[in-house]
Amino acid sequence: MIRLLQGIVTISLLLVLGGCSVHYSATGASIEPGAKTVNVRFIENRAPINNPTLSQNLTERLRTKVQSQTSLVQINEEGADYEFKGSVTGYSFSNAAVTNVDQAATSRLTVTVNITFVKRIGDKKGYSQSFTRSADFSASQLPTTVENGLLENNILPQIVDDIFNKAFANW
Repeated sequence: MIRLLQGIVTISLLLVLGGCSVHYSATGASIEPGAKTVNVRFIENRAPINNPTLSQNLTERLRTKVQSQTSLVQINEEGADYEFKGSVTGYSFSNAAVTNVDQAATSRLTVTVNITFVKRIGDKKGYSQSFTRSADFSASQLPTTVENGLLENNILPQIVDDIFNKAFANW
């Protein structure tokens, strides 16, 4: 009788747990089970002041992040399961800190990107949001000498992580 009861409980548990599915990922990305494709469109640069390589670098970094952190395949056509499109809307240098003699001690580069994420599968909840990141540098340095380093090492990785996490980790 105890064996029969254990068998019924075991089978019941297997049936109940078999109906549940949770998608785990080592990267923390949550992808819909049927999703196979993504289209990361070219992110245009519409900022009044801009860096000529910013759009290309940002687009490539986002494509690389999505492809390396998910099983999605990049396609360059309408109708992908997930789609990113957007533009750089802000790019500026400003003073971040001033000394007691009204001289800038620290300057700041700030980049703002507006992204629309379209989700054509699952709950279909996409988003449209601006992402802003900045990096400080010594005011004694010329912006042109530090600009590319700030973009490559600080700003672009942070913005790409923000965009990816909002789309796939819901952070």
